[in-house]
Amino acid sequence: MTTDRLRPVPAASIAEWHESADVVIAGYGIAGVSAAIEAARSGAQVLILERTSGWGGAAALAGGFVYLGGGTPLQRALGCEDSAENMEKFLLAAVGPGADEAKIADYCRGSLEHYDWLVGNGVPFREALWDEPGWEPPHDEGLAYSGGENAAPFNAVARPAPRGHVPRMSNKRTGEQGGGYMLMKPLAETAEALGVRVSYDVRLSSLIVDGDRVVGVLARRYGREIAVRADLGVVLATGGFAYSEQMVADHAPRLIGRPGAAIEEHDGVGILAATAFGAATAHMDATEVAFFGDPQMMARGILVNGQGQRYVTEDTYPGRIGQATLFHQDNQAYLVIDEQAHEEALATETATPNFRVPPTWAAETVAELEADMGLPERALQTTVELYNTYAAQGRDPLFGKKPEWLRPLTGAVAAFDLRGATAGFPLGGLRTDLDSRVLHVSGAPIPGLFAAGRCTAGICTGGYVSGASLGDGSFYGRRAGRAAAKGEVQ
Repeated sequence: MTTDRLRPVPAASIAEWHESADVVIAGYGIAGVSAAIEAARSGAQVLILERTSGWGGAAALAGGFVYLGGGTPLQRALGCEDSAENMEKFLLAAVGPGADEAKIADYCRGSLEHYDWLVGNGVPFREALWDEPGWEPPHDEGLAYSGGENAAPFNAVARPAPRGHVPRMSNKRTGEQGGGYMLMKPLAETAEALGVRVSYDVRLSSLIVDGDRVVGVLARRYGREIAVRADLGVVLATGGFAYSEQMVADHAPRLIGRPGAAIEEHDGVGILAATAFGAATAHMDATEVAFFGDPQMMARGILVNGQGQRYVTEDTYPGRIGQATLFHQDNQAYLVIDEQAHEEALATETATPNFRVPPTWAAETVAELEADMGLPERALQTTVELYNTYAAQGRDPLFGKKPEWLRPLTGAVAAFDLRGATAGFPLGGLRTDLDSRVLHVSGAPIPGLFAAGRCTAGICTGGYVSGASLGDGSFYGRRAGRAAAKGEVQ
């Protein structure tokens, strides 16, 4: 991908417009379909350009968490107390430095209406709570903790409330057809019923501009270049840049060699095409980090670094563990667990059975295990002794693990080698306002250009909560569609 291919093209140089619509949307994932629905309902003729041969994008392969709160009908039905202010307090603490306070407040206050919108468009949620440790519910439970809300330090910052809303999916298959598919399917059907047109196998190349306004896109279909005119606005919903080796190296080098939770089409083309026209970006170094450890085992054991020392509360959101490991422990991690805890964990259900592998080392004593692992003498023994002392008292003053998971590690012990057990995707992207207008580096909106989803800097600016991508992608995708249909900068 070269800069020349991405440079904006003057409209005056276009000899023929091959297609046109009021609103042209690049990408048919969660942000694109949400934008299409709202633009169509606003009276605009809508055309989606999708580079693959079908709808869905990364969203259709996701576990399906949509981060919503404030007292949704599902939360209330399950007896979970929440408010927009409580949700906002948690997110401001959890999403990392540089939080966009206005965007987070906007998202939290609009969360109830957004839930109603999803349900009104056919997205089903089952009234059942999954409150066990895990990346996602193993069945079709509709609500779960998905960001460490009920773990230290956040359970002391805001009242814990589960906000991971998962669309109901029978016979789900994680990573193939799960809650994300069930989120996309009814929305795609709604878009079709509204008369939204779709052109598949069309890849965005660059923006077409008239002065300072975006008036269309240049794209390629089966190797042929086509020009598509947008009479009112262009919406970029092209995903992030997890699969652009150059962009990852330039902006988020900690992810080199470890893409995850994305698809190969997330190559940053929308971000590059917009920045070639002067668009601003934000938080390009921020990343989500998945951690390939079994949450049920981690909660019952202890996680130690390369020096045999604990460094994080083990019963928190696995994404937070992943970030702590990759960012602050040089990607070095081991899970230490005793036989009783191991057996208890294996007796539970999980949506990620592939994480349940045999331990790397096993020994009769902690001293033997320490030697087998090659850790400094007495390092792990000291860690376990201190942990056991406090666990016997039902407390963890170092990291705040909840009492329900505290028990001294005794008898035969084992350890899992989790060094390098991380993957992730970038969180940064185009800077947008609350109407999803793409902002120029000057701070002013770029006329005719809108964006939503992973190609933008959303509500997570550093820390992550599962459901934020599908949540703010759909939320601000709707905003983008409505704003684009207006056809002018307000």
